[in-house]
Amino acid sequence: MILEMTRPAQGGLRQERKLEASANNLANVDTTGFKKDVISFDRMFKAQFNTDFSQGSIRSTGSPLDLAIAGRGFFKVQTSSGVNYTRNGIFSLNADKILVDQNGDPVLGKNGSIKIDGEQVDINEKGEVYVDGNIVDSLDIADFTNLRKLEKKGLNNFVYKGNPSDEKIPEHFSIKQRAIEESNVKTVDEMVNMIDHNRMYEVFQKMMLTFDEIDGKAVNDLGILR
Repeated sequence: MILEMTRPAQGGLRQERKLEASANNLANVDTTGFKKDVISFDRMFKAQFNTDFSQGSIRSTGSPLDLAIAGRGFFKVQTSSGVNYTRNGIFSLNADKILVDQNGDPVLGKNGSIKIDGEQVDINEKGEVYVDGNIVDSLDIADFTNLRKLEKKGLNNFVYKGNPSDEKIPEHFSIKQRAIEESNVKTVDEMVNMIDHNRMYEVFQKMMLTFDEIDGKAVNDLGILR
């Protein structure tokens, strides 16, 4: 009976992990550039968290420093622990007029951090940054062949766990100024997933209770002399 109890217990734990992933996705439905998690299990039933890098909707904001990537690629930001990658293009200027992300980390251009000292800022689809009509730098947009080596770090950033030389310029992308990319989480889909995961969790829970009752009856019946 132990084997019979193990299977629904494992099944319940798998549904629990799926529920956690769906709950986290829903919690980030309004997070700019967020990419949802998809959970799967290997042959040993070990949870594998994969990121869905599909394009989120692009929404106009009107702010000249808000940027969205249409297509592949990531913005590069210089953090205290090294270069991170993100799809969150809500940028601003710090006290030194350096372009920074929401965490205060410099956004990287081809020549390093990007200084914007002027009135009119225009950024074209190639990522070229013009200030008062003069080009000052180009956004350093990065891509990788194997996106599975990108791991979520927090603060809506990714770190690349492969060889740094794998970094390349994306073949197909365009920068949209005065716009941001929304999360690729679809609320209705995640709600349906949560309902399905919860129902399966209840099924496995009932199976465990049934096997427990059978176990109890077997022990009690065997203890009675006929």
